[in-house]
Amino acid sequence: PKTITKGRIIKHVSEDGSKRYDFQFENRRGYKTTVEGLSEKFNKEYWNYAKLISGVLRYRMPLENVIKLVDSLQLESENINTWKVGVARALKKYISDGTAAQGVKCPNCGHETLVYQEGCLICKHCGASRCG
Repeated sequence: PKTITKGRIIKHVSEDGSKRYDFQFENRRGYKTTVEGLSEKFNKEYWNYAKLISGVLRYRMPLENVIKLVDSLQLESENINTWKVGVARALKKYISDGTAAQGVKCPNCGHETLVYQEGCLICKHCGASRCG
C-alpha cells in the first residue's frame, strides 16, 4: 500500500535450503500485516535484477558503478525500462552531495564538471541540472 513507509523483510530458509522473503508492516490500525513470498509477487525479470543489484551493493560496488550497470541493462520490456529509471533515481539519492560524475559531459555546455546534488546532476560550469 502507498501509505506504508516502513516495514521489515523476513527471510525464511526451508530444510531443503530454499529461501522465501516476506514483508511485514504495521497497518493504520496497528495490526501487523505480512505479505508472504515477495519473490512470487513480482515479475521474475524485475526480481532477478533486484537480486543482482542487491548483491553488488552488498559487495560494496561504488554507487556510481551500480547506477552505470543499471543504466546499461538492455531490456526488451518497456515497463522494465521505467523500473530501471526508478532504481537509478533512487540510488542516486544516496550519492554524497558534491561527488563528481566521472566521464559524464554536461548536455548543455559539454564540460565534464557535473556533480551530484540531492540525487541530481548539476553542472558547475553552466549551472544546468538534470534529475532522473
